[in-house]
Amino acid sequence: MKKIISIALILVMLLGCIGALASCGDNSIIVHTNAFFAPFEYYDGTNIVGVDVEIMNMVGKELGKDIKFENVEFSAIIDNVQAGEKCDAGAAGITITDARKEKVAFSVPYYTSIQYVIVPANSTIATRTGDNGEYIVWEALEGKKIGTQLDTTGWIYTDGEINATEDNDYGYAGTLYGTNTEHKGFDNAQLAADGIASNIVDCVIIDELPAKYIVSKNSGLKCIPLYYSGETQAEDEPVQEQYAICVNKENTELLDAINKVLNSLLNDKDENGVNAIEKMVMKHMGMEK
Repeated sequence: MKKIISIALILVMLLGCIGALASCGDNSIIVHTNAFFAPFEYYDGTNIVGVDVEIMNMVGKELGKDIKFENVEFSAIIDNVQAGEKCDAGAAGITITDARKEKVAFSVPYYTSIQYVIVPANSTIATRTGDNGEYIVWEALEGKKIGTQLDTTGWIYTDGEINATEDNDYGYAGTLYGTNTEHKGFDNAQLAADGIASNIVDCVIIDELPAKYIVSKNSGLKCIPLYYSGETQAEDEPVQEQYAICVNKENTELLDAINKVLNSLLNDKDENGVNAIEKMVMKHMGMEK
C-alpha cells in the first residue's frame, strides 16, 4: 500500500513539473531569444552572445542558477514564455506592448529604441532635416515595398500604417492605407536587408541598433531614423519604443531578480551619464572606448 502511494506521489510531482515552469527540477533558467538582433543577441561562432545575454547571466548569478539561451523564431517567444513549459523568460530586444502585457510579465524597461529605415546608399527616398539631423517620415514610403522582421515592432508599425482603418480593430487610419504600399515579412532582420540587394524590397524598417549593425557590415546600405509627421515639421516625432525582458506571470522570483539587476545597471553611470547597459551596447557594436 505504501509503495502504491509513493508511486502516486511521484507521478503527481512529475506532472506538476511538466505543467509548471521549464526550469522545474533543474538548476537552470531557460531563456528564449532570436539570435539575429545584434547587438542584443547574435551568434559568435556557435555561441549566442550580446547585451541580453550579459544581463541574463548576471541574473543567473543573482539566483545561483545557470542561464541557457535557446534560439527560436521571434514570433514564438511571447507564447512560449506564457505557457511556461519550454522556457522561463524571453530576452530578445522585446518591445513592451499592451497586447504582450496580457500574456507575460515585463521587467522594467532598459533601453529606448527608435525605428530606422534601411535603404540603398544611393536612395532617392525623400528625407527631412531637423534639429537631430536627417530623417524619413512614413509618407515618404508611399508606394514602396517595405521589408520587416516578422512580429517585431517594425512589422507591427508597418502593418498598421498600411492596413489600419478607423472602423477596424486598429481604431486609427494608417498613413499608407490605400497607397499601394507593399509589406513583406522576413524571418530575421538580416534576411530583410538582403532583400534590398535582390530588389525584393525597397527598404527595411527595423530598430536603430540592428539597423546600424547591418549597415556597418554593408557599404551599399545606409539607415535613417523614421518619424511620424506632425501638423508642422517642428512637431515631427520619432517612432520609438522601450525594450524589456519578459517572464511567465507566475515567476515573481525571476522577475524580481531581473529588475534588481537591470536597476543596478541603469543606475551605474559614468561621469558623462552613460549607464552600464549603454556601455554594453557600445561594446557589442564595436564602439567601446
